[in-house]
Amino acid sequence: MPDKRYIDIKVIDGGWQMDAGQQPEATSDLYSIAQDIKHAIMEKGLARELQAERNPALRADVLVRIEQEAERDIRVIPGTATATEVSSDYITLSAEAYEYGPTGDITIEVMA
Repeated sequence: MPDKRYIDIKVIDGGWQMDAGQQPEATSDLYSIAQDIKHAIMEKGLARELQAERNPALRADVLVRIEQEAERDIRVIPGTATATEVSSDYITLSAEAYEYGPTGDITIEVMA
């Protein structure tokens, strides 16, 4: 098994995921990349902006900006990010990562 390249603390619902010994759990590789992208989207305020916007055309614009934010990550292949609105307060974002080939699909769920 190859070494893990990207390692991070796993964040669930805004807090660290703890193991049975009350130590922060680690995450790696695709999950770590997805977590970084999700946090970038939230820090830019794009999730809040989507939540506040009711105009369908402007909501579509925010979704494009979310895709662009994902593709700013150097680990993501440009042109592979796709944001899909599941409901008015829930989107999924899929993108492909360079180092993980065609199976390197990143899926992110964002609650706006």
